Amino acid sequence: MERNAGASLLNDRKELFKDVNRIVVKIGTSSINTEDGKLNHQFMDNMAAQVAELHEIGKKVILVSSGAIGIGIDILDFDRRPKEIPVRQACAAVGQSVLMQEWSNSFAKHNLKVAQILLTYESFSNRLTYLNLRNSISTLLSYGVIPIINENDTTSVNEIEATFGDNDKLSAMVASKTEADLLIILSDIDGLYDKNPKRNNDATFLSLVEEITPEVESYGGSPTSMKGVGGMRTKIEAAKICHMSGCYLVITNSAIENVVTNVLKGEEIGTLFLANQDVQKNRIRWILLSRSCGSIEVDSGAMEAILNSMSLLPSGVTRVQGKFDRGEIVEIVCEGKVFAKGITDYTSEELEKVKGQHTDMIADILGYKNYNHVIKKENIGIC
Repeated sequence: MERNAGASLLNDRKELFKDVNRIVVKIGTSSINTEDGKLNHQFMDNMAAQVAELHEIGKKVILVSSGAIGIGIDILDFDRRPKEIPVRQACAAVGQSVLMQEWSNSFAKHNLKVAQILLTYESFSNRLTYLNLRNSISTLLSYGVIPIINENDTTSVNEIEATFGDNDKLSAMVASKTEADLLIILSDIDGLYDKNPKRNNDATFLSLVEEITPEVESYGGSPTSMKGVGGMRTKIEAAKICHMSGCYLVITNSAIENVVTNVLKGEEIGTLFLANQDVQKNRIRWILLSRSCGSIEVDSGAMEAILNSMSLLPSGVTRVQGKFDRGEIVEIVCEGKVFAKGITDYTSEELEKVKGQHTDMIADILGYKNYNHVIKKENIGIC
C-alpha cells in the first residue's frame, strides 16, 4: 500500500496543533474490544495514561466511547450480534455500567475522576438542552473531570447505531458544540485510503485532506469489522461537521503506541482533515443576518467595550425589550441605535432582574449563574 507523495506534514502539524486546547477523542468498538469481544483493559489503561499526560499540561479532553453493546453481548452470552433493536438496547443497558466502571478504574490509577454523559440526537436539536449540555461539560472540565460520552442507545427513539454511526457523528457533534479544537477518531484502520485497504493491495493512503470533495466522499466504505458499525463513510460525514465547525480531525489507528499524545505532538499519524479557518466570519455573518427575538439596550461604556471586542456584562445593560430565551439572537442598542447583534446567554426575564448589576450579584439574584457575561464576545457581530 503506497502512501501519497508530498512533503512531510510533521512541521505543519506541529504548527497547526500548537494552540490546541480542547480535544475530543472518539474510541470505536473495534478499538475498545478484543477480537473475542472482551474489553481490552490494556488499551483502556494506556488511553487513560495518555489523557492524564495531556491533563497535566493543561489540555481539556473529552472521550466519546463506544463498546457498551459489545460488552452487553458478551455478558448476556449471545453467540452473534443481535439484529433486533430491543435486544440491542438491552445489551447497551447491561454493558454501559460495566464500560463506565472500567473507565473509572483506568482513570483512578492517575487520580482522575470520570463522568458519564448519555446523549441522543435530540440533545443537539433543542437549543436550551444543548446549552445546558455545553455548560455541564465545561463545568466538568473546569473541575478536572474527564467526561465520557456515549449515545443513549437504551432510550434512543432513532434506529439504534444508525443515527450517529458507532459514535462517529456523535463525536463530531460533541466537538462542534463544545467548540473543540481537535477531534481524534480512533479505529482499526490507519486513516483514509482511496479504496478499502483490506481488500485492495494498491490502495493509496491520504495523509492530508484539505477539502472534502465528491471524490473524497466516494472513498467512504462499509464497516471494517464485525462489531464496529462506523465505516469510513460515517467518518467522512464526521469530517464535514468538523470542517464547518473550525475543528481539525485526525482519523488514525488505535493500535499505534501513544497515538493520542503523539498526534498532539504533531507526528504524521493518520489522516488529517483541515478545519475551515473562516468559521468565525461565517458565524458572525449568520448572527447579523438572522431575525432578532428582542433587544438589549446598553450604556455608552458597554458599547465601547463591545466595539473593542469585549463581552457584554450585566452591569452595562440598561433596558430589555421583547421576550427571548437563552441562545436566541438579540439586537444590541445604544442611544436608540442598533450597533450590534449577538446570542444571549440569559433569558429576557433573567436580564430584567440582573440588568445594571455587577457580575458577582447574578447568583444572589437568580439563585444560579450561567455565565459572568450576558453575551460572549465570540457571539457578537458589529453592524
